Amino acid sequence: MVYYQKMTPEGYQKIKNEIAELKKDRPRRIKILQEARALGDLSENTEYTEAKRDLGHLQSRVRYLEKQLKYADVVDKTADGKVDLGKTVTLKFDDDDETEKYKVVGRMEADIADGKVAFDSPLGQAIMKKEVNTTVSVMAPAGEYHVTIMAID
Repeated sequence: MVYYQKMTPEGYQKIKNEIAELKKDRPRRIKILQEARALGDLSENTEYTEAKRDLGHLQSRVRYLEKQLKYADVVDKTADGKVDLGKTVTLKFDDDDETEKYKVVGRMEADIADGKVAFDSPLGQAIMKKEVNTTVSVMAPAGEYHVTIMAID
């Protein structure tokens, strides 16, 4: 069974950009490896070992990101008035009356510090497909809390 990873068009593009940057850096890392190899005895050559490790990490990251793109399910925003992937929601946290904005994104894009919440996180699951003025319970690891959807952009 193939598992497709939901993501926004912006998240897909961000991964493509990272792959391009890594591929652009690859020749520089290969040159460093070649220069380190030319220093001689490979068994005691820390420069060679580090350069080989760094190049391996770069290539591994590229493979990982390319696999993410291969299995990406890019979801465009809908205009149905409900919380969905790619939309920005304003939420009022009922326990402290504060409001915060979050963009609902795929798991790979999630970054709560940057205002991006994964659609399959406890908060994301609670608000998905809900409309403005809906209050939902969020079952989080730290306990249950309630949020009200104030706006959907």
